[in-house]
Amino acid sequence: MLAIIPARGGSKGLPRKNIKLLNGLPLICYSIKAALASNLIDRVIVSTDDNEIASVAKNYGAEVPFMRSIELASDESMVVDTYLEAVDWVAKKNSILIESFVALLPTAPLRTSKDIDDAVKIFKDKKANSVISVVEAPFPLHWNRRITKEGLLENYSPEFNAVKNRQAFEKTYIPNGAVYVFQTEVLRSTREYYTNKTYPYLMPIERSVDIDSLLDFEWAEFLLKTKK
Repeated sequence: MLAIIPARGGSKGLPRKNIKLLNGLPLICYSIKAALASNLIDRVIVSTDDNEIASVAKNYGAEVPFMRSIELASDESMVVDTYLEAVDWVAKKNSILIESFVALLPTAPLRTSKDIDDAVKIFKDKKANSVISVVEAPFPLHWNRRITKEGLLENYSPEFNAVKNRQAFEKTYIPNGAVYVFQTEVLRSTREYYTNKTYPYLMPIERSVDIDSLLDFEWAEFLLKTKK
């Protein structure tokens, strides 16, 4: 199966994060290594608009057979279009049909090759439209509050008014950015990650860091050092 790693050069939250050294290795390297070690991934492509990211990706074994179009490298660009650009490029150049693919965000460095393989197996076994890796939410949805214009704290939603211990609430889950598996044409036609045939791949919190800030980065580095 094809794996696509999207890595544009214009990160705002943590500039140049995709090649920032994490425990001695460029951040994107962790996703490349996990994909290359997977038993179910046979091709790893990095989609980027940045020459330095492209060079680093190639050095660590990924393919960068084309540079991402300028239209898909802005803050407003949708990553769905990035995936489809890569899929269509591979399909056209190799005269093959890419029925499904895996997307791996470089901001999730603690996912393993086994995580990738297990998610793909669920995708195949369930004949899913998509499989998305998730982690248990850190607190119940009903605990969410918002601050009004007047500065008051109120329930986010009227039904969120129950006062209970957390154990009394149903567990909820949030995507952790580690693994996405898609049916190509379903994604193209719906432009939605979630359909009536989307299944979860549940991951533990210690492998679910999704780096968006310096604090996330430092936490991931701490976990990697602790693991060693």
